[in-house]
Amino acid sequence: MNDQEQYVRYQEDSKVLAAIGARVEAQVGRVTVRLPRALAEAAVAALDRDELGELGEETHEQYALRDRAGELALIGLAISQHGLWENEELVVDLDVASAGTALRASQ
Repeated sequence: MNDQEQYVRYQEDSKVLAAIGARVEAQVGRVTVRLPRALAEAAVAALDRDELGELGEETHEQYALRDRAGELALIGLAISQHGLWENEELVVDLDVASAGTALRASQ
């Protein structure tokens, strides 16, 4: 099998993974999470942060870091719009994709 054939197979695998993701989202959609105050406040701070200037060409690693920062800001948005404080914990329903991204970042 040559490289091109492998990537065709990977493309098909990607389509299957996306279809599974669509089924998971339809069944789960949102998940309720509890966050300590410091993490909730840090996520909201990421949302409120102003980024400076234009970015130049990025490496794959730089793009991945910026993407994660954007996901954190989206979690901050959910917190600011729908989060409820229960003592020192914040309770918020997160989109399953955002929760999954956070989970992958922890691994």
